[in-house]
Amino acid sequence: MYNSPAISMTKNTAEAFVEHEFPPSNEVTGLTDNEIISLFNARNERALSAVSEKYGVNCSRIAKNILKNDQDAEECVNDTYLKVWESIPPEQPDSLCAYVAKVTRNSAIDRYRSEHSEKRGGGEIPLILDELAECVSDNSSVELTAERHELLAAVNEYLETLPEEKRIAFVSRYTLCESVKSIAQRLGITQNNVSVNLGRTRKGLIDYLKRKGFEI
Repeated sequence: MYNSPAISMTKNTAEAFVEHEFPPSNEVTGLTDNEIISLFNARNERALSAVSEKYGVNCSRIAKNILKNDQDAEECVNDTYLKVWESIPPEQPDSLCAYVAKVTRNSAIDRYRSEHSEKRGGGEIPLILDELAECVSDNSSVELTAERHELLAAVNEYLETLPEEKRIAFVSRYTLCESVKSIAQRLGITQNNVSVNLGRTRKGLIDYLKRKGFEI
């Protein structure tokens, strides 16, 4: 079975898990995340090299999980650095690690959609997106920024109620875009168990969000 140190609840569940799964590269700048964010705020381009050195390996892993192509993944990571540069400020992320991971994931999914716009079905990413669509529809009012923050807070509240194994599987699948096979190997359980647990977790999340008043 998968063993991990206790995940701190001072950050939201997804952020804490991403930080645990993606520790900084061994080739680090020595700068803290707060110092790197300060460089972004000062429009100092050292921030870009610092992020690349500290989290570049992790960004590449996420991009490759989604794109399955080294060159596309490399271009996606470069796009990520530019988007982080353009978004900080005004964004001031509590967790730079989780923020960079999220930007990488979204950039990779956008690139995947662009390259596969005429091929619906098949592959891991359409499956992941379809699974997520069960929980939040495209027509949901949570597209508004304030309500999206409320939604994310509610999702994390729900995740904190789950056993660790189910929480890890959910975040691995929907934050890091890992395959069911990869998650099963890491947790030491069967792929069927992972799929069943994810299905039950999604259903539980839908019920929880409905009770919170979200339109699903």
